[in-house]
Amino acid sequence: MPSLRTFLAGDLGGTKTLLALYSWDEKQLKQQHRRRYLSNQWTSLEPMLSDFIAHLPGEMEQPNNGCIAVAGPVRHGEARITNLPWSLKEKDLCAATGLKHLELINDFGVLIYGLPFLNDSQQVELQLPQQHLSGQGPIAVLGAGTGLGMARGLPTKDGMVALPSEGGHREFAPRSECEWQLCEWLKADLQLERLSLERVVSGTGLGHVARWRLQHSDADGHPLRDLADAWRHGADDHSDHLDLPALASQAASEGDSILQEALQLWLAAYGSAAGDLALQELCVGGLWVGGGTAAKQLQGLRSSTFLEAFRNKGRFRPFLEQLPVMAVIDPEVGLFSAACRAHMLAEQGGTLT
Repeated sequence: MPSLRTFLAGDLGGTKTLLALYSWDEKQLKQQHRRRYLSNQWTSLEPMLSDFIAHLPGEMEQPNNGCIAVAGPVRHGEARITNLPWSLKEKDLCAATGLKHLELINDFGVLIYGLPFLNDSQQVELQLPQQHLSGQGPIAVLGAGTGLGMARGLPTKDGMVALPSEGGHREFAPRSECEWQLCEWLKADLQLERLSLERVVSGTGLGHVARWRLQHSDADGHPLRDLADAWRHGADDHSDHLDLPALASQAASEGDSILQEALQLWLAAYGSAAGDLALQELCVGGLWVGGGTAAKQLQGLRSSTFLEAFRNKGRFRPFLEQLPVMAVIDPEVGLFSAACRAHMLAEQGGTLT
């Protein structure tokens, strides 16, 4: 018998998919069961979901509602997965699993539903003023990973509403001579007419910033210079054989002055982008910094380099100084957020009190 108080949550990626069952207990979500699947070993999501539900422990109730975060755009209940040959439809997934309602949602936009419910083990404070603006208002999140994700959320009487964004593709606006030189070099190197923000402010962008710095004459003979050239030719396929951003970050932490400069430039550009988003959305409910680099670059996100660039917005500096800013450190925040959304859908259907 399907249950109104258990929820299916999923986080579907090109490499792996996490599926879990959550329950609502004492005003909080609790994970009851979780399985990890290798995505490319399945022909589609339908048989994977059917397998997960068929192999639930015997004492667990089958879910009635679900939400699956997917790595790709979602329109009218249909999604095409970016790095898999899968096309998904909500109605087909419900028919295959017996769920009453299942929602597909973009894997970055889904965070909006989870952010207000994160606990101290899932996030850390970057800026939390003693007297900040009222927390009842819009929220926003950005996150540097392979690209730069952005999303915003508006509170309503029925709960938070997520609004997707492609703000990571807006124009990169240099703020200094260094950033201008980087911009012009990258456009020439990548053969681009315009440079999007995520070409710099992303995990991949950190690799590009490191490459730019390593091509200067004072980096002749640097041990990462040849590796940076090799990474340049493999960066587009996102292969894992050479992780230049990680190598650059490690070298900077070990005192490499050239790569410290690269990391500081990247952090400042990231902070400025975060400040621009906060102004655009007037997110008095809070700004979160997520993505794959958040936990790895936590010290940098807490630094004056990032925070000063975030606040340095002229007449709106006092406003930005009053905003709560957090970093998401939970590697499974997408799964948790999908569970929050599934619970919200059940409540909106009048099934919970």
